[in-house]
Amino acid sequence: MAPKKLSCLRSLLLPLSLTLLLPQADTRSFIVDRDHDRFLLDGAPFRYVSGSLHYFRVPRVLWADRLLKMRWSGLNAIQFYVPWNYHEPQPGVYNFNGSRDLIAFLNEAALANLLVILRPGPYICAEWEMGGLPSWLLRKPEIHLRTSDPADNMTKIFTLLRKYEPHGPLVNSEYYTGWLDYWGQNHSTRSVSAVTKGLENMLKLGASVNMYMFHGGTNFGYWNGADKKGRFLSITTSYDYDAPISEAGDPTPKLFALRDVISKFQEVPLGPVPPPSPKMMLGPLTLHLVGHLLAFLDLLCPGGPIHSILPMTFEAVKQDRGFMLYRNYMTHTIFEPTPFWVPNNGVHDRAYVMVDGVFQGVLERNMRDKLLLTGKVGSKLDILVENMGRLSFGSNSSDFKGLLEPPILGQTILTQWMMFPLKIDNLVKWWFPLQLPKWPYPQAPSGPTFYSKTFPILGSVGDTFLHLPGWTKGQIWINGFNLGRYWTKQGPQQTLYVPRFLLFPRGALNKITLLELENVPPQPQVQFLDKPILNSTSTLHRTHTNSLSADTLSASEPMELSGH
Repeated sequence: MAPKKLSCLRSLLLPLSLTLLLPQADTRSFIVDRDHDRFLLDGAPFRYVSGSLHYFRVPRVLWADRLLKMRWSGLNAIQFYVPWNYHEPQPGVYNFNGSRDLIAFLNEAALANLLVILRPGPYICAEWEMGGLPSWLLRKPEIHLRTSDPADNMTKIFTLLRKYEPHGPLVNSEYYTGWLDYWGQNHSTRSVSAVTKGLENMLKLGASVNMYMFHGGTNFGYWNGADKKGRFLSITTSYDYDAPISEAGDPTPKLFALRDVISKFQEVPLGPVPPPSPKMMLGPLTLHLVGHLLAFLDLLCPGGPIHSILPMTFEAVKQDRGFMLYRNYMTHTIFEPTPFWVPNNGVHDRAYVMVDGVFQGVLERNMRDKLLLTGKVGSKLDILVENMGRLSFGSNSSDFKGLLEPPILGQTILTQWMMFPLKIDNLVKWWFPLQLPKWPYPQAPSGPTFYSKTFPILGSVGDTFLHLPGWTKGQIWINGFNLGRYWTKQGPQQTLYVPRFLLFPRGALNKITLLELENVPPQPQVQFLDKPILNSTSTLHRTHTNSLSADTLSASEPMELSGH
């Protein structure tokens, strides 16, 4: 991850944000012909039919596959964002390697004969962590994000715009093919008939259209964003979006129907139908207890704790994502169950509370929960706080994480804290492959606990979907790769997409590592399925179905929930 000059990045992105990226741009032209309300490409009338795909939600080895399927669908362009936080993880340090190689993705698009509509940000929303803004901006506690000069007058600005641009091509830059999912709500869908009818009506008008999303992909690791609609809503690991190309890259009936519509207005590529990827089933596999998270604290935080009178936020200790442990000691014995809580909605976002290593329960953002605790003088009070993704939509959304207020036990405000920023991914990738000493544990462990399983794949390897029946909530890794969050009890998502390239073939040993944060099922098993389960029966009473009119050219109803 080598530092690069910011000026280089700006010089690359700014021209691209203003036009379509064209191969051999020095010999080609793209013009907005306002006199005739159209675009001109190389001097000829041109209309784009585009689809959104986010390279940061698709592993690099799968880019070509997804782009070729989009081109086969009849698209002549793709649209995507560039998330600032994906490429500048620390101030002045840039990463354009591997799946972050923007130039490589642009080259893949050119090979697929697709033009590019690039939206470089710096803010993108996209249901992505903090809307693409880097969390290190919040290291300045008084910062105000996404605010504008109060002298701006939008009516005056638009009036001025129309003075100079009374005409222009018709464009819908975000025509929704589906919708996103939140934990605790139902899987969102939009019917094939509604999507195809709306597209056909726009194409009849001569409009250019971008379909959001055409392939959604996955919020691997900790990259999901969140919304605040009356309460904090974290976005699921799956970003399937009910899109024409599924999360696993498979063509859906929606894709074939859209291709039929597009073929009425422009040529679509000939050739065989792109097949779905090979799928694999395996298991069930019984996972083995590795140990309680607290047993690995020295490895999780090798630099030791940070001491402070009051608890500090993730941002204050430069912990961008994931988890941080807060530790305190009881100053006197508490014989009777005593309320423990964090005032002023001060838990961002979920707190897993333990006394002397014994799990007591959860405190959650936007919930007025209290736990009843007892303990002896000197008892360890540990609070593991999970960052569930920063708000990705709204102005001045400074979404600090951790304990924003000092917790209260009975009538006592607790002070003298230790903060342990945890590097869990490093532990899983580098330390767990070693034979670590076993740690004593109770017969029925609960609270943040690691489980693992090694297994071979004797047959052919395929894409698969990891099912975790009976597990509660946590994080899961395959061969050291962070698949993302699971929340089986909350739903709707019940399986996690596992691309086949993550798995070792021909009998080599693969390893699952799982961090269960709350309660383990009686049979700690997982299973690989050949189909996803994106909608659990436990969330059917919390349904949100995108019911846009097929005739609408915009999508104002979903924009009340989020924005891109």
